[in-house]
This record gives sequence, structure tokens and C-alpha cells, in this order.
Amino acid sequence: KQWYQRRVAITAGSSAQKRPRPEEMELDEDVSFKKPSFPPISKEKLKSDKNEMRKVPIPPHRYTPLKENWMKLYTPIVEQLKLQVRFNVKTRTVELKTSPETADVGSIQKAADFVKAFTLGFDIDDCLALVRLDDLFLETFEIADVKTLKGDHLARAIGRIAGKGGRTKYTIENVTKTRIVLADSKIHILGSFQNMRIARTAICNLILGSPPAKVYGKMRTVASRMSERF
Repeated sequence: KQWYQRRVAITAGSSAQKRPRPEEMELDEDVSFKKPSFPPISKEKLKSDKNEMRKVPIPPHRYTPLKENWMKLYTPIVEQLKLQVRFNVKTRTVELKTSPETADVGSIQKAADFVKAFTLGFDIDDCLALVRLDDLFLETFEIADVKTLKGDHLARAIGRIAGKGGRTKYTIENVTKTRIVLADSKIHILGSFQNMRIARTAICNLILGSPPAKVYGKMRTVASRMSERF
């Protein structure tokens, strides 16, 4: 024990000798730190040498609408976004490709969302908003994600969302300023982030069994608060 205590005392003394006092520490007062400045990257540098390409698969039930509205799809993609587009008959996909005239890097993503929205069943004029505006998004979810329903219960939930003659769906669209597509048990919403959230909440409440009148009241209250904020 005495030997151990001596050793501890020696090590403590040596560590105390090595540790410098605050008065002895030298401070480099002359060193000045500069804030780093990063200049904005030009569009030319963002462009890659390789051409980007996207493929959007077309479901069989959208072939005929695609044929009928091809020029309405083709014109904004080529003239506004300056991209190359074609329909591949073998793979049944719409192929999008950047060109030397493409000014914006995000144009190809806008065009892909535009074609994707059309394949989901949205009207071509509503899809055009994705090309013209930056703050619009697409969202898809299923009724099963909210509540597991089967058979007649599932059919009644879809009926509650649509309403008589589609009144409920149109009311949600008009109040929240969104567009909704009901495709069997899948629900597609097109709109801004905040508006989509209000519409999604209203649809989820209808799926869970809330009466439409109650859903309308809550939805209008939230929508009026949102408009007051802005």
C-alpha cells in the first residue's frame, strides 16, 4: 500500500509540473479568422457534359388520352422547357432528354412531373401548372394506408370521398385549391404543400368515417386561417 501511495504521489506531481499555468499560456492575438465566401455557381458550370434522360411509363388505359393530347404535352416541353421528347412504342414510355438549348437544370424534373401527373389522370390544363409554377407537388396514397378496409366498407369509403355526383370531391378541391383524382383505392393530389395537407386531412377524416358536414366545417376553418396568414 505504501509503495502504491508513493507511485500515485509521484505521477500526480509529474502531471502537475507538465501542465502549464494560465499565466504562462501564450495567446495568438494576431490571428484573425475570415468568413469564407463562396461565389454563386453559374448555370454553365451546373450543366453536365452528358445529357440527362428520364423515362415515364404510360399505363395501358392512358394510351388513348395520350394520343389525343400529345400536342398539348409536346408543345410546353419543347418550347418552354427546351427539352427533347418522344414516345417509345416498344417500351411504352415517354422519354425526355436534355438538349444544348436547355437553360434550367430542373427543367427535366418539371417535365417528368408534368407527364407523370397526366398519366395519373389529371386534366392536361391542371398538369400545365407544374411547368409554369415552382411550388406545386404530386402526392399519392392509398385508403389502406389510413385504415384497412375491405369489400363494401372500402366501397363506402370511396363513396364518402367522392360524394353524390362528385360533390364532396369538388368541394374539397375548391376550398383547398387542389386537384384530386380517385383511382380505385388510390388517391392522387396535386397542389401546393400547405393546401395538399388540408386536403389530405379532410380525405383521411372521411375515410375514418367522419360525416361530410363536420369535415367541411373543419376544412373551411383551416383554409380561412391559412388565407389570413398570407
